[in-house]
Amino acid sequence: MDSQQQAAVGVDPPVVKRSIVAGAIGVLVHWFDWAIYAYMSTTIATIFFPAQDPTAGLLSVFAVFAVSFAIRPIGSLIFGPLGDRIGRRKTLSIVIVTMTAATLLVGLLPGYESIGILAPILLIVARLLQGLAAGGEFGSAATFLAEFSPRKHRGFGVSWLEVGSLLGFLVASLTVFVLSTVLNSEAIAAWGWRIPFLLAAPLGVIGFYIRQKIEDTPDFQALQENDNVAETPLRDLFTGSWRQFLQMCGIEVMMHVTFYIVLVYLLTYQAQHLELSSSNAAMASTVTSLVALVLVPLFGALSDRVGRKPLLIGSGIALMAGGYPLFMLMEGGSLVSVLMSQIGLGAILALILGTHAVSIAEIFPTRVRQGGLSIGYNLTAAVFAGTVPYLMTYLIDETGNVFVPAFYLMLVGAVGLVAALTLRETVGKNLLTSQDVPKNTTAEDPASAQRT
Repeated sequence: MDSQQQAAVGVDPPVVKRSIVAGAIGVLVHWFDWAIYAYMSTTIATIFFPAQDPTAGLLSVFAVFAVSFAIRPIGSLIFGPLGDRIGRRKTLSIVIVTMTAATLLVGLLPGYESIGILAPILLIVARLLQGLAAGGEFGSAATFLAEFSPRKHRGFGVSWLEVGSLLGFLVASLTVFVLSTVLNSEAIAAWGWRIPFLLAAPLGVIGFYIRQKIEDTPDFQALQENDNVAETPLRDLFTGSWRQFLQMCGIEVMMHVTFYIVLVYLLTYQAQHLELSSSNAAMASTVTSLVALVLVPLFGALSDRVGRKPLLIGSGIALMAGGYPLFMLMEGGSLVSVLMSQIGLGAILALILGTHAVSIAEIFPTRVRQGGLSIGYNLTAAVFAGTVPYLMTYLIDETGNVFVPAFYLMLVGAVGLVAALTLRETVGKNLLTSQDVPKNTTAEDPASAQRT
């Protein structure tokens, strides 16, 4: 049936459920790989870099990590507009195959002692491939979920994207915990470190299979039927939707900085400034992830009832009002005070994660949606997310003020608040705009008639 007929009958609920799995599983694979590389960094340093200076080796591992982060905007420039030209499903399939192959390659690489300088070179190549593919994952998946989710439940449907990212973190930490429990340090250094990277292969195969079994989104099919697929999506994005792009960047700066401070940097912060044991810090981080995991879809569903804008405004206000008090609570130093603080920060993070993706997906026309989401997300990630650990460490060292992370959260909360205030409410919006379909047609957003 064509898109107009599909709009009349709606997308079957089983198809919607499969689309949610198809969209979320790639994000899970991406963040699983990202977390595993970070968790295994000390071991990777000894395997791939000369053992003359352990610190230099560790810095080299983090440098490779930073390179893969910095290349993501290039990946977004490739895969974002590509999805607006050839479709969401095809791009998602290309991305997950590339991402899985790069992760698998790391698990199969010989070490420095076996092939010398070629080992770190191949590691860099693998991480560059992973970074390029990761540059296309979020925008492709968010667009895919937004265009498949029923209009009345779009916030809930898209929120599962971030459930996938949090699950990736949790599965990675659980994998490393099991390895360190079952194997001794010698076995992990000899071969055990490869297991998590090899696990990405079956996850990727499952994700590819699911994505291949689903048709492209009804909205993109409507573009094809109306012969209105963007021929120059990148140019169209920055000539026709630059305001939406700037609004998105403001929201994403708030999201990225909060995400990396709460789930990544706090592990280092607590060890350095609170003298919290690594096991207690890891436990607190896991609790935070679990809290966010439960709350994200609830906030996504809430946005379907009260709107995106109130929750985004609330997110900015919560960071501005709660950042400093929650860090003061954390400075109490006890495990209880740390847990209470992180639960509060996790709840604010969940409020942002449950709302941001659907909000930015709804502000772009369908013709340039994937490009806009991909480029804006990864550009702000490269500039603001990847610099969080270094910037926080540097500023605390220079100022002697341990509340720098709280002030930074308050600042990005203000940025997000300003961006949210400029947005129009988009809940229940028809994703197919006048830019997407000719005026003489009656094409309707296929999600509008989906079963509820």
